Amino acid sequence: MATLKEADLAGPGIGDYAELETILPDDYAPLLTPKGTMRALYEAKRLIEDGLCRELGLMMVQVPLIVDAASGVNDYLDRDGSRTPVGFHISNDRDLHPVDAEVVQAATKWKRMALQTFGMEPGEGLLTDMRAIRKDYFLDHDHSAYVDQWDWEKTITAADRTLDYLTATVRSIWKVLKDTDRYLCECYPALADPRYPPLPDELELVHAEDILEAYPDLPRKQRETAFLQDHPAVFIYGIGWPLADGYPHELRAADYDDWSTETVSADGRPMHGLNGDILVWNPVTRRRHELMSGGIRVTKESLVRQLELSGQLDFLELPYHQAIMRDEIPLSIGAGIGQSRTMMLLLRKAHLGEVSVTVWPRILKDMCVERGIHVLE
Repeated sequence: MATLKEADLAGPGIGDYAELETILPDDYAPLLTPKGTMRALYEAKRLIEDGLCRELGLMMVQVPLIVDAASGVNDYLDRDGSRTPVGFHISNDRDLHPVDAEVVQAATKWKRMALQTFGMEPGEGLLTDMRAIRKDYFLDHDHSAYVDQWDWEKTITAADRTLDYLTATVRSIWKVLKDTDRYLCECYPALADPRYPPLPDELELVHAEDILEAYPDLPRKQRETAFLQDHPAVFIYGIGWPLADGYPHELRAADYDDWSTETVSADGRPMHGLNGDILVWNPVTRRRHELMSGGIRVTKESLVRQLELSGQLDFLELPYHQAIMRDEIPLSIGAGIGQSRTMMLLLRKAHLGEVSVTVWPRILKDMCVERGIHVLE
């Protein structure tokens, strides 16, 4: 069981295409045409962006596709070093003034620094239409090498670094998604298919420790799947800190989310972590479906603690980490909300390739054709 839990700490949880073939639905028919899908998608995109800005006090800003490799700004996604960015050399001026660059994997660190650039005061924040490349994913029905996210970040005060503040923020995000789902079902009646119920009105709020206690022998994704059977939309607190079985719910990078700060549960139990994920049950794929990951960000104290725990104290020499240590960038809260993941859910799709255009291996495209899943190319 320990080996299964270790293997489940990162990655999509689907081992190969033989397994994926048993997972893709074989009774699927899209509810909207490709043209109707694009119309609904862009209506939903505008609604969500406007709603996030309104509910969270954000404004849209530009976001980088590439960053300087020496900046330490790129997102490494986890702590085990298994997901590395795409890098390339810009020879510039006949290699007299070159730059080594990386394609971003997420804008998590950049956007916290951007709060300072744009002069965001407490209660103000930014929202980005982020595009990224993650070359080390296994390409399945809801993981692709091309990633689009609403990466957002908001300046907060020290007094805001609480579970209550995190909870209120998560509920505001869920309200935006719920309102968008309701609008789409009204405007596109085909989406109101009784097989695919609307999003629940409220999120269930639970700590990773509680899910482990309920399903102590199951690996993480199986625990989430079991919990979602009774609670089809959930926010899981405290992802990254080792739980009672010695394993974190999932590996998390040490230098953005604060997963180590001590907290107290609503019933008075000691816990850790000011971060978490929104997950839902997807009735089309009949699987767990992650929509958002994020939370309150590290202070200089929790940054050092988490880098020490993950054996990455050498990161403290990088400019981004130095900025945190010198109090040069604000305290903040933020998250990444998967755009194509969200559209896949709201438009009742079986595959990311129905709502975004990227590359897929021939074996996967053939599986989709056999099941009536029309992947865009």
